[in-house]
Amino acid sequence: MRTLYHLWLSPHSRKVRVVLAEKKLEFMLSVERTWERRPEFLALNPAGEVPVLVEPDGNAYSDSSAICELLEELYPEHPLVGPTPVLRAEVRRLVAWFDCKFNREVTENLVGEKLGKRLIGVGGPDSRAIRAGQANIHLHLDYIQWLVERRRWLAGDFLSLADIAAAAHLSCLDYIGDVPWTDHPGAKDWYARIKSRPSFRSLLRDQVPGALPPRHYEDLDF
Repeated sequence: MRTLYHLWLSPHSRKVRVVLAEKKLEFMLSVERTWERRPEFLALNPAGEVPVLVEPDGNAYSDSSAICELLEELYPEHPLVGPTPVLRAEVRRLVAWFDCKFNREVTENLVGEKLGKRLIGVGGPDSRAIRAGQANIHLHLDYIQWLVERRRWLAGDFLSLADIAAAAHLSCLDYIGDVPWTDHPGAKDWYARIKSRPSFRSLLRDQVPGALPPRHYEDLDF
């Protein structure tokens, strides 16, 4: 059985979880408290970061983008990157947008400050970072809305890794109640489509110790 080492509100881990489920691959989850720096985990990934996927043959793979590309090549029956070079380039551009730019400008400033620091025990949240995250999220939700007004999904007419990456980040923010959905109905409608997919269900059942999500978090109709 393959095993995915993850953290509850790691968007990069959540992205891999959804990809595995979309490709209908069985796997077990193992919570890895990366701040504990377990030698056994560091042997799998010296960077000490999740996600790490251990395949049934014992080989371990790290970095969410590398893992998703590997799964795309090994299991092409349910493609998530696109059939043409141009589409693949657009999918990868958007994945990088959310995993790098959105993560830096929004996820780290809100999830990291409000919940991440508490879990690790490294002090209180930085109010300046929180204000920045709350301002930045509107720009990104506007961009999502702009994209889906022109395409069925973020990168084109098919569900892709770009949608999964974006939804993984937003699901973490939604867990702490920090997505202003009412201000961005187009983005909300797009997220509702992702949220209702069977591959997303396990994310909606997650519970972080000591921090319950808002009531709408599991509601497929918000």
